[in-house]
Amino acid sequence: MVNVMSDELHWMSAGQLATAIAAGEVTSSDALEHLVARIKRLDGPINAVVHWDLDRARREAAAADAAVARGDTLGPLHGVPMTIKDSFQTEGCITTSGAPELADHVPTADAAPVARLREAGAVVFAKTNLPIYAGDIQSYNDVYGTTNNPHDIERTPGGSSGGSAAALAMGFTPIELGSDIGGSIRVPAHYSGVMGHKPSFGIVPSQGQIPGAPGTLSQADLAVSGPLARTVDDLELGLDVMAGPDRWMSPAWQLDLPAPRTTVVGDLRIAAWIDDEYCPVDDDTAGVLTELCTALADAGASVDRAARPAFTLEYAHGVFDALLFAALAGGHSRDKIEHMATDTSDTAMGRVKRGTAARHRNWLSAHERQLQLRAKWAGFFSGTDDEPGFDALLMPVHPRAAIAHDHSPQWERTVEIGGVEKSYLDLFAWIAPVGVGYLPATVVPIGVDRDGLPIGVQIVGPFLHDRTTLEVARHITALTEGCPRPSLAD
Repeated sequence: MVNVMSDELHWMSAGQLATAIAAGEVTSSDALEHLVARIKRLDGPINAVVHWDLDRARREAAAADAAVARGDTLGPLHGVPMTIKDSFQTEGCITTSGAPELADHVPTADAAPVARLREAGAVVFAKTNLPIYAGDIQSYNDVYGTTNNPHDIERTPGGSSGGSAAALAMGFTPIELGSDIGGSIRVPAHYSGVMGHKPSFGIVPSQGQIPGAPGTLSQADLAVSGPLARTVDDLELGLDVMAGPDRWMSPAWQLDLPAPRTTVVGDLRIAAWIDDEYCPVDDDTAGVLTELCTALADAGASVDRAARPAFTLEYAHGVFDALLFAALAGGHSRDKIEHMATDTSDTAMGRVKRGTAARHRNWLSAHERQLQLRAKWAGFFSGTDDEPGFDALLMPVHPRAAIAHDHSPQWERTVEIGGVEKSYLDLFAWIAPVGVGYLPATVVPIGVDRDGLPIGVQIVGPFLHDRTTLEVARHITALTEGCPRPSLAD
């Protein structure tokens, strides 16, 4: 136990730690105290962990250890300490979603995915940082301040699950819970050099996340909840724990996700959409993705770099934006919506305002276009009698690695991509086709740029074929070096 505690516990996967706890090789209480001490020692320059729930966590860890001693039946995460993104309500523990008006908000019930993690035996001991109302790809707010990227503290770890990803990268938690509507699982995994899985839309209930306001029962269009981790096995473990029917559907149906299309790398048919003139990626990103394609081909997979679904990146981005801004409109008053509709400027902010203020008839049109895109996605993966389809598609997450902190008004920002100043909205282009298609996407790190910043890949699969993207991720991580460890984590 001493060697585990001193050397490797903080880098153990959630599955490994659960196994060690069940076998009596380490106690839940000792694991908890080890992670707490590590956070207190190393989190200062990162600011990933922003609120503790230690009294209850210590009681739950002691109860978990007693259950092991009694020989009780144990859940798949029994006794595993973990942190939770602060947009997910945690019963009896302050949940702010980064909003000053919620700085003292203490929920009376857990968000649905938090409840399922606890039912599986997880011990929730702290909350991690995010942008206000989970609404940015940078993680800062007026309640808890700014979270820094463990690989370069002058840069963001991503958002909105930025504190989650930074905590994983630093060895503060073995698994985390994130949410994703505009890349909020995928971007932090990419920026921070960890792994994340955006589930197929609708398979992980998200009730109890903020936004919407506390007490909201609806789930926003495009929005999903899913796991972040340092191993693919943990991503699948987290998905299995959290996925299933929501409160409304549970009397009538059960979820049974299809098995991976293949477990043999030599049988994989992979498409690779790794650059596009609509949103060019920088040289480092293109180089790392090209190397991945070569490695997969050398391992025996069929890799087609010319195949594309029957739509353009630009078109998918446009449909996604229409649905995204409509989905985010619920937090605005009618007067504000009407005022937004009057902005006719050809600026990023103008487009955001008009999208947010769109009429219902505009949404119906965008929804039909979405369904047409989903059908084209399905055809791309299933193929035809004359041409077989693809098991997965590789795409960039963003056109570059982690950006520097920029706390100016979000839609007025610009970013540098390959030496060219671009609109901040350009960062979302590669996120869009997956989101609008309701598709699963697994992100794993595959290399670094010239500054040593991690670069990830989106592994995209057919709707509800989450196990296929996870299986492809396993093959890819076998060809790469896994999650890079920041020097600050030493």
